[in-house]
Amino acid sequence: MTVVTSRELKQQIGYAREAAKSGPVFTTHRGRPAHVPLSIEEYRRLAGQRRSLVEALSMPGLADVDFDLPRIRIETPLPDLD
Repeated sequence: MTVVTSRELKQQIGYAREAAKSGPVFTTHRGRPAHVPLSIEEYRRLAGQRRSLVEALSMPGLADVDFDLPRIRIETPLPDLD
């Protein structure tokens, strides 16, 4: 897995292109994951498959990616029974 900033991607597209041949290349924007350029072969492989969210999140290389979802609170109003 390779991680580059958006600026590095603009300056070194050839490096990212080569790195994508061996695995995902995560680009960050202001320190947060933003995009994942893929090789066309990997795109075709992924596009042709249907898999569960668990399978997608367990692909190699993703263990090193910080993935924090914001906590939300969903409240349902109680019905007025008067």
